[in-house]
Amino acid sequence: MCGIVGIVNYREDISNQFSLLRNMTKTLSKRGPDEDGLYFSRHANLGHRRLSIIDISNGKQPMSCKIDEVTYTIVYNGQIYNTEEIRNVLKDNGFKFKGHSDTEVLLKAYIFYGKDVCRYLNGIFAFAIWNDKKGELFIARDHFGIKPLYYAFSKENFIFASEVKAILEHPCIDNIVDRTGISELFGIGPSHTQGRTPFKGIEELEPAHYIVYNKDSFTKNEYWKLETKPHLDSLEATCEKLRYLIKDSIEKQLVSDVPIGTLLSGGLDSSIISKYASDYYKEKYGEKLNTFSVDYVDQDKNFVKNDFQPNSDNYYIDLMVKELDTNHTKIILDTPELFKYLEDAVIARDFPGMADVDSSYLLFFKNVKKDITVALSGECSDEIFAGYPWYFREDSLNSDTFPWSLALEERQNLLNPDISNEICIKNYVKEKYEESLKKVQFLNSDSEDDKLHRKLIYLTSNWFMQTLLDRTDRMCMYNGFEVRVPFCDYRIVEYAWNIPWNMKAYKGREKGLLRYAMEGILPEEIVYRKKSPYPKTHNPNYLQKVKEELSSIMKNQDAPINKLLNRKYILEIIETDGKAFSRPWFGQLMTGPQLMAYLIQVNIWLERYQPKIEI
Repeated sequence: MCGIVGIVNYREDISNQFSLLRNMTKTLSKRGPDEDGLYFSRHANLGHRRLSIIDISNGKQPMSCKIDEVTYTIVYNGQIYNTEEIRNVLKDNGFKFKGHSDTEVLLKAYIFYGKDVCRYLNGIFAFAIWNDKKGELFIARDHFGIKPLYYAFSKENFIFASEVKAILEHPCIDNIVDRTGISELFGIGPSHTQGRTPFKGIEELEPAHYIVYNKDSFTKNEYWKLETKPHLDSLEATCEKLRYLIKDSIEKQLVSDVPIGTLLSGGLDSSIISKYASDYYKEKYGEKLNTFSVDYVDQDKNFVKNDFQPNSDNYYIDLMVKELDTNHTKIILDTPELFKYLEDAVIARDFPGMADVDSSYLLFFKNVKKDITVALSGECSDEIFAGYPWYFREDSLNSDTFPWSLALEERQNLLNPDISNEICIKNYVKEKYEESLKKVQFLNSDSEDDKLHRKLIYLTSNWFMQTLLDRTDRMCMYNGFEVRVPFCDYRIVEYAWNIPWNMKAYKGREKGLLRYAMEGILPEEIVYRKKSPYPKTHNPNYLQKVKEELSSIMKNQDAPINKLLNRKYILEIIETDGKAFSRPWFGQLMTGPQLMAYLIQVNIWLERYQPKIEI
């Protein structure tokens, strides 16, 4: 895993812009702590920061290959899981290889397949390839946007990078947040509209898209999307196919030349990952799998169950560790750390995020990195197999908006009254919601229930899942650590998309089909454990700490948050421990303490990034 950056300018000779490219690349040093590399030419400069995982000696970047008097140069962030299959095809077509890195395979696959290359890839990737003879840039992003890629045009420069901070380092880029950016931050955030960032003029390359840019044209194309078609397999055949796809995805993603493990919460998804990974490790290497879990100081004493978090994880983690006989490490986080790292979490994202849900991830990965460099996570199963409560709640199914973000009136009230008069959060969110629903394909045979849940699965997979993938990438890569998500294999998502609702929600349960498919493979207590999300702290000390900090910010009349948001409403939120904001800010976890931490992050972001606000 790595960080990439590049500049293309067809009007000027930019080959002497060493300091600029070096500084832009340096902003991504946490993504790639092991080494850096720079490439300069007359009209294109490329930078790379590397986290060495595969073929450490032969995988250096930027990597170039000369064929028929044409030099192709790549910078790449990701991992191609079907590398060996592609390598064999290329060998059969006369290509030779110096090492075993997926970077070399990807570069030569592009030379062979051209702009269709992404159709042959199974993996997580964001990459750029420069053709020096044609003077043409090709950039692409994986099917679900697991790896980030942003770009901007300014004064004849086309600039791209893994993170926005690298683009902002370019002197031609203006740091502006306009009304669309404010609508994104406070209407959609911490999610975002695909293709958008809060910064005016800085765009995101959407998942499953590529760009071809040369001096004559700029074209963006979609290379993959979900196709709706009849599901013809029986229940048993469906379970068999899912077991095969899941197992195959996990085993493909265990490739690494550095230590690897799994993140184990004791839930269904992480237990599936750990079970198949553990079996693979014992069979192939005769070794125990490394597993890791996260918890908080005094969590068992302070835990309060609710509809979203019915029980804590420790009992189920211990059950799976005993079942699989893994080398397990429990990471225990404390309140002061969670608070302290709210700022680092903002820097990692370049935007306000999921508050202590982000900072706890960041700290968790920081500790896991001490033992391994790559981990597999159970994320993305809930989106595609219907694991969230909103798939089954009438108020969510009939909300006519994103069900993880229902508090639109409260979000509107949070804006400074002068700004609120100019921006309508509800209208902006409604527009994005309806635009997204227009992309959903239905079958004539779909029942009304199928249609309703197909819509919800599409929305959740394209919006909520993207937010969690962004969180995982930024928090792990900030630590020079890689997290892989086997459930996000496009083959699994394609297959699950067309499974009818009554089968997917087998016996009326969230993830009912997946549970049934895992009977006899995992302990029954794990298979039928009610979903519990990533754990947040219930320690009252954390609530007290964020209240004190937010109160301190509000006492400072010059704090930038006071100009952007509604001071009176924020004070009411503080006084009521967040209850003045009647529903979770986002998803299931961002209630009172997390909302206040989010507002602290907003102020941190405004102070650190100092965007110019244009209404």
